Amino acid sequence: MFEKIFESALWSSRFITLTAVIFSILAAFALFFVASADLYYVLVTTYQYFFAAIHPENFHEDIVAEIIGAIDLYLIAVVLLIFGFGIYELFISDIDVAKDSGGEKILYVSSLDELKDKIGKVIVMVLVVSFFQRVLHAEYKGALEMLYLSLSILALSLGLYFLHKGGKH
Repeated sequence: MFEKIFESALWSSRFITLTAVIFSILAAFALFFVASADLYYVLVTTYQYFFAAIHPENFHEDIVAEIIGAIDLYLIAVVLLIFGFGIYELFISDIDVAKDSGGEKILYVSSLDELKDKIGKVIVMVLVVSFFQRVLHAEYKGALEMLYLSLSILALSLGLYFLHKGGKH
């Protein structure tokens, strides 16, 4: 009898993962709102540039950097969504609504390894986007620094190639 009570309590303890699910989904919403606000700022600034004759210095570089930053935030939000849905499906229950609407292919996770793989791929994309955002604001003083930049881009490209080589496309 004690064993049955203990095992029941142990099995019910999996519901603690709901905190991770709830807060990762809320954090994803927060990042979607922040990224959207950043893009709204880009649209307002672009409108002012063309129609209100306000011409800030480095307009083009700043706009591109803001857009890349927003993409970065969106990607991180997607990581949080994948994590939240994956943890829910692994520890709590399958999401029946996703299966009924044909959406199980996008966020369905059958194991922790598959969840780590999905999150890892999106995190690599976040790193690539962050790298290119930083490259926009870097100042190069010589040919050696340009060579380092080229090698960095080559390394990222090779990493993406090998990351997706075994995947289904």
